[in-house]
Amino acid sequence: MNTPNSFWLVLVVTTIGVMPAFSARAGNASQPLGDPVLETPTLQCLGAYWIIRGDDNQNARVECSYRAAGDTAWQRGSDLFRVEQGVKLERGQSLVEVPVGAWLFAGSVVLLESDTEYELRLTLLDPDGGGAEKQFKTRTLAEPTTPKDARVLHVVPGVGNGIGTTANPFHGLVSAQAQARAGDLFLLHGGTYSGTFLVNKSGAPGRPIVWRGAGDGEVIIDAQGQAAEPPQRAVSASDIHDVWFERLTITRALWGLVAHDSQRVVVRRCHFHHVRRGLTATRNSDGHLGGLFIADNLLEGPYQWSDRPHGASVEEDRGIEFSGSGNVVCYNRVRGFKDGIDAHPGPCCVASDIHNNEVSECLDDGCEMDGSERNMRCFRNRFVNIFQGISVQPVYGGPVYVFRNALYNMEAEVFKMHNSPSGALFLHNTCVKQGPPVVLWTNARVRHCITRNNLFIGTGGPFAFESTAPMVECDFDFDGFGGGPWPNFLKWNGLRFKTVEEARDKAPVYHHALALDATTLFASGLRPPEETKRQFDPISIDLRLKPDSAAAKAGVPLPGFGASSPGQLPALGAYEIGSPVPHYGPRPEDGS
Repeated sequence: MNTPNSFWLVLVVTTIGVMPAFSARAGNASQPLGDPVLETPTLQCLGAYWIIRGDDNQNARVECSYRAAGDTAWQRGSDLFRVEQGVKLERGQSLVEVPVGAWLFAGSVVLLESDTEYELRLTLLDPDGGGAEKQFKTRTLAEPTTPKDARVLHVVPGVGNGIGTTANPFHGLVSAQAQARAGDLFLLHGGTYSGTFLVNKSGAPGRPIVWRGAGDGEVIIDAQGQAAEPPQRAVSASDIHDVWFERLTITRALWGLVAHDSQRVVVRRCHFHHVRRGLTATRNSDGHLGGLFIADNLLEGPYQWSDRPHGASVEEDRGIEFSGSGNVVCYNRVRGFKDGIDAHPGPCCVASDIHNNEVSECLDDGCEMDGSERNMRCFRNRFVNIFQGISVQPVYGGPVYVFRNALYNMEAEVFKMHNSPSGALFLHNTCVKQGPPVVLWTNARVRHCITRNNLFIGTGGPFAFESTAPMVECDFDFDGFGGGPWPNFLKWNGLRFKTVEEARDKAPVYHHALALDATTLFASGLRPPEETKRQFDPISIDLRLKPDSAAAKAGVPLPGFGASSPGQLPALGAYEIGSPVPHYGPRPEDGS
């Protein structure tokens, strides 16, 4: 299928030959409207976008290369993604204005080293004329570290004054905050701090105010106190910046921690329990919400896997929910909520990462990328015991990257593409469930979406892939399917293709689809669940392939997405042959 973005993932290098003697039509030649723009960097990813006019015949592309500073050789990343024209947000306006008729190209370089300087090179290529090349230097983020010269102050439970010394600590959070200034490290000693903690003082860039458990006992912020009903919030940290919360237990409130309209808030190694919603930072009134670092936390919601009320609604209880830009949500353990980790509609839900999280026992979605615009990335997560896997309902143009995730034991859709998403890219995911491997039950159009190198494994059903959605300019291919035989292999835009061979030959998609034996696929011997109500231990889920599996070298190279050795075809699914299972959930304290 020759869609505008079909070359983006197939690594076909277009050769620009000698220009013809006649001039290219002005409408087909490409011309940049200004320089490319670098997005806010994260630990492992760098994003950019570029507005281009012309190219009416849509044959231009923007090639992306990168290298660590000091290296001589450039590495190929994926080409920037051509965003569908005219995509509008449901709420508010995008902060990037694309003139009528112009194109937005956007994309990310992923799986980089943190705290490392990189050079990026973007090259606009168009056989009809035009073109440009731009180079930039930028740096991935380092994980936040407390300044060595921080003023250390001590706090104990209670109400009173004190001066913050070991001998005369502050009594309670209110008296401590009254003396807070940028660069302070408050060590909270073990005990219960009752009532809502209203945070109203900010730090400064590079000079945060840090609220950290001292390590001499559990530090419990218990919002209920003496109240008969839990209050709305345990920690209220909205409209602030450069404040960190570390090694705290936050409990007995409807919301654990709320950080609307805030910047550079760190929540690390905290334990949330007896809350309906864990951490929420979604109000983005001025477009500056962002820079959140949410890592190594344990969030436990009110639900059990057996609580799923089939056919009934459940409260919108979420473990982590955020919006804005430049956010990192990583290495968290989330369980027992309606949704695990959700991005939230903007404006400006861009350039953020969700990675290496362990999410389970969710009554709806493991992860929602709903309302995302561009350069949002969900990767290297594990989702187990989930009603539906990863949602993109909708995505506003993208690209939104969903790659190298492992999903096991879902009841319904592995990827929920409702409400007409545009620009979702599903790459190198392993999805194993009971029933049909892939279903997409919606009447809304799905536009400009791509799949490559995924594994979809089930136990039967009428189709391996059944879609009731009108699929518009979508490019699905090089995926593997297991769990048949099926009466029909594919349902696509109302057409049925009985076998994988017929789909390869006659369907508009899946010319390289692969049928696999689900019973012998994984080296661990793991098979699809026979019924969804069983609760599996996420740690026991090992979805690495057998080295001699038919899926081991069946993929297509995807530049920059962790492919196998040069010259070799990558494996289908989340893991390359011989690679370790990534670390999911909180890391050991020593960082190993």
